[in-house]
Amino acid sequence: MNSRDISVVICVYTEDRWEDILAAVSSVRAQSRPARETLLVVDHNETLLERLTGEYKEVEEVRVLANAGPRGLSAGRNTGIVASHGEIIAFLDDDAVAERDWLKHFAEGYEDPRVMAVGGRTMPIWASGRRPAWFPEEFDWVVGCTYKGLPPGRARVRNVLGGNASFRRTAFVAAGGFATGIGRDGDKRPLGCEETELCIRLSRARPDAILLIDDRAVIHHRVPEPREHFAYFRTRTYAEGLSKALVARSVGSDKGLESERRYTTRVLPAGVVRGLRDALLARPGGAGRAGAIVAGVLTAAGGYVLGSVRAPRGGAAFSVVRIPVCEGDIA
Repeated sequence: MNSRDISVVICVYTEDRWEDILAAVSSVRAQSRPARETLLVVDHNETLLERLTGEYKEVEEVRVLANAGPRGLSAGRNTGIVASHGEIIAFLDDDAVAERDWLKHFAEGYEDPRVMAVGGRTMPIWASGRRPAWFPEEFDWVVGCTYKGLPPGRARVRNVLGGNASFRRTAFVAAGGFATGIGRDGDKRPLGCEETELCIRLSRARPDAILLIDDRAVIHHRVPEPREHFAYFRTRTYAEGLSKALVARSVGSDKGLESERRYTTRVLPAGVVRGLRDALLARPGGAGRAGAIVAGVLTAAGGYVLGSVRAPRGGAAFSVVRIPVCEGDIA
C-alpha cells in the first residue's frame, strides 16, 4: 500500500485553534511518504472557511470545504469521506501533530486486504508542561489520548480511536459513515464513541474485517489547561457513560461494552492498587490517581444508567449516512 493512496481529513470548527490547525496540516505535508491530499472540513463557520481558503489557495494538495451535513464531528468526517479520492482515509484531530512516519505505518497495515481500519498512538501535550499528578494514565482517553490498558505493538482491537485513525474506503461503503447525533458538536457536552459504534457496525457488515492499532503511528495531541482539571474529568467521564448507552442501544450491550468489561475488571483495579501503593510509599499523586479512577468509574456508570433510561423513550438518537460507491471501489 503506497501512502499516496491515503487522503487525510482534518475537521475544524473554531478560529481559536488557528495555529493548531496550521501545525496539523504542516505535519501531514511533512510526512515521509506524502498523502494524496489533505481535506480541511469546516464545521459551519463561514469566517474560518474563508480564512482557511485564503491560507491554502495556492497549495494544491490541501482542499478546504464546508461540512455538508448537520453541525458536528461525525457529519464533518462524512463530508471528508465523500469528497476524498484516496483508497485509505485517515483522520487527524485539528489540535494534534503527526510524527513523520505516521502515514507510512498506516499504509503498512493495509498490506493485508482483510484489514479495514488502522489506528495509532496518541500522546498528550499537557498545557502545564507535565501530567497532573492526580491524573491516571488509565483515563487518558478523557483527553483524547491512548490510555494504559490498550495492547502494545500492532494488535487487533474492537475499535480504533477517531482522532488518530484510518479506514479503507470500502469499509464505509459496506457499513456507512459515522453516525450523526453522537459524538462531538463544537463546545457542547463532550460526547464520544462515534468511532466505536462505526467499528462495531463495520465488523457486523464485514465479519472477516480486521481492525488494528499500531503504536508506531504516533500523533501528539494538545491538552488545553481547562482539561487538566478534575471538573472536566468528571464531565467527560459522565458524557462517556451517556455515549456508551447510545452505542449499546444501537449495537447491543454484548458488543457495545465488550472491551469496557475487561477494562473495568482488570485494568482499572490494577490502577487503583498502584495508586494506593504509591500513596503508601509517599509518592506524589498516588492517592489522587486511585481516587480519580474510582470517581471516573462511578461517574461513567451514572451517565450510562441515565442514558439507558432515556434511550428507550426517545429511540435511537442518531442516524447513519450511507457512503456512495465510487468508481474503483471493491465490494
